[in-house]
Amino acid sequence: MELKGKKIVFLGDSITEGHGTTGVDKHFVTLVGQWGECREVKNYGIGGTRFAKQAVPTNERWDMDMCGRIEDLDEDADVVVVFGGTNDFGHGDAPLGTFADRTQYTFYGACHHIMTRMHERFPGKPMVILTPLHRLNEDNPKGDGNKAYNVAPLKVYVDIIREVAEYYSIPVLDLYAESGIQPKVDVIRERYCPDGLHPNDAGHVLLAKKILAYLKAM
Repeated sequence: MELKGKKIVFLGDSITEGHGTTGVDKHFVTLVGQWGECREVKNYGIGGTRFAKQAVPTNERWDMDMCGRIEDLDEDADVVVVFGGTNDFGHGDAPLGTFADRTQYTFYGACHHIMTRMHERFPGKPMVILTPLHRLNEDNPKGDGNKAYNVAPLKVYVDIIREVAEYYSIPVLDLYAESGIQPKVDVIRERYCPDGLHPNDAGHVLLAKKILAYLKAM
């Protein structure tokens, strides 16, 4: 796909927002726009946000779920990119649910809602789902450790995103599998993801290269 002159909108959490970088010019969203010679890129990343709605409100900012914010994306976008799920694993109270769910209060249901709305709001336009990145605590079934009960490791959330995206025939860039970022490996964490979750400037360069290559190959 030719990106020159296109408008791309990015819906996401703190990684999309750019937490961990030294400035807006270092964000992967900015870099994709520059390197792709895009007409415009819009960053709809808000730190702490999840796919699914929270049954018990916790934080006014974090509770701005992507089920609701999918409605905020610019109608004139040429390309739509959605990148989330790590905070559902980390601190969301939504259960996983089942594939049959369509409620926004389970993770399965939230994935269905977001991807349905992507098709409804941007029919015929290129769209991509990005899976969560690896993170240090990804094997803890209680996420960040504060969930009331064991839910699932991060890999289960990644698999659900892939499963639902396949149902809607939405392309998936599996950053969990191929971002090059795995903070459990000391040398990788030090170079790309010092806090074990948020990529730094060098990590955002990796993400931008992966995303740009994927979009151009569509």
